Amino acid sequence: MKQPCITFLLAVITVTPNLYSQGSLADKDRAWRHIESCFTPPARLRDSVGDYRSALRFYNGDTVANPTKWESRRNEILAKWNAMLGEWPPLIENNNLQIISKVLREDFIQYTVRFRWTPNEFTTGYLLVPVGEGKKPAVITVFYEPETAIGLSDKPNRDFAYQLVKRGFITLSIGTKEASEAKTYTLFYPELNHATIQPLSMLAYAAANAWNVLSRFPDVDSTRIGIVGHSFGGKWAMFASCLFDKFACAAWSDPGIVFDETRESVNYWEPYYLGYHPQPWRPRGVISKDNPAKGLYPELREKGFDLHELHALMAPRPFLVSGGSEDPVERWIPLNRTIEVYKLLGYENRVGMSNRPAHSPTTASNEIIYSFFEYYLK
Repeated sequence: MKQPCITFLLAVITVTPNLYSQGSLADKDRAWRHIESCFTPPARLRDSVGDYRSALRFYNGDTVANPTKWESRRNEILAKWNAMLGEWPPLIENNNLQIISKVLREDFIQYTVRFRWTPNEFTTGYLLVPVGEGKKPAVITVFYEPETAIGLSDKPNRDFAYQLVKRGFITLSIGTKEASEAKTYTLFYPELNHATIQPLSMLAYAAANAWNVLSRFPDVDSTRIGIVGHSFGGKWAMFASCLFDKFACAAWSDPGIVFDETRESVNYWEPYYLGYHPQPWRPRGVISKDNPAKGLYPELREKGFDLHELHALMAPRPFLVSGGSEDPVERWIPLNRTIEVYKLLGYENRVGMSNRPAHSPTTASNEIIYSFFEYYLK
């Protein structure tokens, strides 16, 4: 029985006939039928945009009237946000996966790998490769540590890398294990108390370097690499795919896709996301008079910025929001602003959302994610 979905923003990459030829038409048809209902907002929200300002207006108020003008507006958004978040260091060139160990696990090979993901840090993760020859699509999974996504933890329905490799994808699982154990959670560049880049943007930079090393792996088709994550990983996957346009598509599981101070888990104000300030950190929790937000976050809010501008950077690439308690059906309101961009560019059905009541992923919500990747990457 088809899982009912409520469409969220599915920003989709331009899909070429070449990309579609990689998988069987029957499998693609099955995948599409599974996700098709996730591409239309409910009637009551279809024309609602709330107070979210249009991504099709330049900061000086001029209107984006045609697709050619959109490229200039896109560059303006990207430049503005990079200036606010902190400019990345150059991406790391000639970066290769170092194979630490290799084991045959079920019907795939599990490699323990190491690579440089920031100018001054290496990370260790897992590369899962299906047995069989030929170029394959790939997905990067991001979380607090890399073991959960490969199915080696007690956290249910977060084993994205394992489930996708069983479906024929190469997967690279990475995570901030050392930082999470230290309860700093994320990446600080150049160092913890002197960071010049907002930590969430630095995670996106690390994911871009992960894309680079994965794209150089011989069995990977570099034109078909996506990214997925849940919660903290959902924020990470969202920023990575919006700020780095080589990701072909993305799925974001309940990150909180726009700012919302009423939801404790939509906590972009925390110092390990977009509210960076040197330690000692503000006490963790919602913003209050006695515990105000610090750093960049309150400046973003005062100036009227919100994350739907970043979503627009995905166009025309596909993305799926796997919404839970932090991303309910009402998130269609900001997503409608992104759909406006897709329509200007001549694309439909490229912004999608599914919904579930709770924050945690379910078997049904994850099957929608897997079908999304099967349709857009195979």
